[in-house]
Amino acid sequence: MGHCSRLELYDALIRITVRERRFKRRLLAEAGLRPGFRVLDLGCGTGTLAVMAKRAEPGMLVFGVDGDPAAIGLARRKIVRENVDVQLHLALAQQVPYPDSYFNRVLSTLVLHHLSHDGKVAALREVARVLAPGGELHLADFGRPANWLARAGFSLVRKFEGMENTEDNARGLLEQMIAGAGLTEVRETASFTTIFGTLRLYAAQSRF
Repeated sequence: MGHCSRLELYDALIRITVRERRFKRRLLAEAGLRPGFRVLDLGCGTGTLAVMAKRAEPGMLVFGVDGDPAAIGLARRKIVRENVDVQLHLALAQQVPYPDSYFNRVLSTLVLHHLSHDGKVAALREVARVLAPGGELHLADFGRPANWLARAGFSLVRKFEGMENTEDNARGLLEQMIAGAGLTEVRETASFTTIFGTLRLYAAQSRF
């Protein structure tokens, strides 16, 4: 390419600042991945989690969806470089191109804080729609800051992403919103302190 794109720099920043490999490995371990599963990485970005999921359980069908064409382009190159089979689609998290009850697992990391309140609601309803009976959501995003240092770090994220978009995260409302979208047994499973705030992992199950 001759130079680093904004997204490639973002990739490097995430690796350094939010302990990316550690929290994503934890999320994948909690997901209980099995051969034959259909797994969706919602808001897959440059494809890191989708690649990790496919490597963790090669016998699955792994899909990634993102609304940014540049991110999808980088994800495609990453998939080729890593020699894994992941199917990518360009679409918004609020309107994914998959049938009802299609996935055994939906994974999502660092996506919801980019979305407005209504966008979060729509995306979580899509998760509930595409999850098969007994399916699970495993999600990681910024939540209520655990201390003053995390609050200070998250204030930088909020200024960049928009105070309105990040309000639900800052108030610790993601669990409530996941339940409101129609999922059940919603719970926080882990938290990680980062320089940009408190990263929290959540799990939930399909209601049916």
